[in-house]
Amino acid sequence: MADVEASFNPLFSTIESLSSDFISRLSKAVSIPSVSADLTLRSKVVEMAHFIKSELTALGAEIELRELGKQEGTDVDLPPIVLGRYGKDPSKRNILVYGHYDVQPALVEDGWDTEPFKLIEKDGKLIGRGSTDDKGPVMGWINSIQAHQKAGIEFPVNLVMCFEGMEEYGSDGLDDLIRAEKDKFFKGVDATCICDNYWLGTSHPVLTYGIRGCSYYSITVSGPSADLHSGIFGGMVSEPLIDLSHILSKLVSPQGKILVPGVMDMVVPLTPEEEKLYDDIKYSMEDLYSATGSKTNLFDTEKESLMARWRYPTLSLHGIEGAFSAPGAKTVIPAKVSGKFSIRTVPNITPRELDECVIKYVNKVWEELGSKNRMEIKLLHDGMWWLSSPKHWNFEAAKNATKAVWNVDPDMTREGGSIPVTLTFEEELKKNVLLLPMGRGDDGAHSINEKLDLINYINGVKTLSAYLHYAAVQPMA
Repeated sequence: MADVEASFNPLFSTIESLSSDFISRLSKAVSIPSVSADLTLRSKVVEMAHFIKSELTALGAEIELRELGKQEGTDVDLPPIVLGRYGKDPSKRNILVYGHYDVQPALVEDGWDTEPFKLIEKDGKLIGRGSTDDKGPVMGWINSIQAHQKAGIEFPVNLVMCFEGMEEYGSDGLDDLIRAEKDKFFKGVDATCICDNYWLGTSHPVLTYGIRGCSYYSITVSGPSADLHSGIFGGMVSEPLIDLSHILSKLVSPQGKILVPGVMDMVVPLTPEEEKLYDDIKYSMEDLYSATGSKTNLFDTEKESLMARWRYPTLSLHGIEGAFSAPGAKTVIPAKVSGKFSIRTVPNITPRELDECVIKYVNKVWEELGSKNRMEIKLLHDGMWWLSSPKHWNFEAAKNATKAVWNVDPDMTREGGSIPVTLTFEEELKKNVLLLPMGRGDDGAHSINEKLDLINYINGVKTLSAYLHYAAVQPMA
């Protein structure tokens, strides 16, 4: 390990000297509004893929933009998967890294303080859509290659890259590609590193060995053939929005309790051994208050809050499509509305058993309502939970790297969000998968004013680089 660490001083100094280049690269990436959920911006998502290819090709990597065909139900092409390799030395380990180059929608009128697709550096923060999720981390791998070249330090592994453009909208085509290429492009991979999650709080780095799954549903209620004037028809017809609101209110309580029968019955019981794992996690209620900008917590203790986030399922309501939502007043009765909700899943909830519970229950609530409107519930997409073992050389490499950069041992955590590809990579490649986050818990991914702290960006490049050096030599036993 001493030989490995001897290169860190010149490498880390080079990374710091290149910080303006790295910020410029991220700024260019953020300026491309690669919103996968918006078909009108599909050309921008593709543009982002070409930007990554250009950056990596200029550094000597071999890059292919793998086309995936049409998006289901449309005549629009899916964004390509960026497949890349940097290095082909048979004496080196092959480390697969995954990230995504698409982002969530963002508009100034959503409440942003700045233009979301223009990177702003302010008070030590890099503010812009995608800065932390996930363009910052993707740029981090590119930055690492550049830093090694500038420092004249040999790159320690063969880097295998897989960057997708549909992660924020279901990852269409990715699982099929991994299965088709497991014995081709991905053959020989020794371990996988995913940089697409966050620290638990704002001050202490973590490594993540488990994530929740996500099943996303829509309930559509329709009635009249067109929107109606409430002054003329109010009180005369059954209103779809009233019916939908009733159903949504029956899914989850204001205290967060899932009201769908059978869901909690599938959850693995908490053991005393597992409960002890939460005792030493460096997290405080102040971290929660800071991340949410409020004191609207459902639980009063850190342990209860973390359990709710990591090891128990949750049901969240996300929005209503078709209802009036613009500023001002409009006295309309919507003819058709769709409510969107999701359930974050944990061991041992399975998607199909969950579907059965949800659909059966919603149909029961509808029948009891006795409405003359029409109702349809359907699953929009789902992803399975993932739980791994942190007692693996891949995690040891990341642990050593974190300590080398941040001077502390990382907490070992699970995550409340969902990254379905983790399970696919682990099942198909039969290799360990590690989640190594760059950003902090208050970065606001998916929210307004998304940011990545500058120190996390630069130290993140150091951590990713150090991880690759330790992964190159960490004993596999």
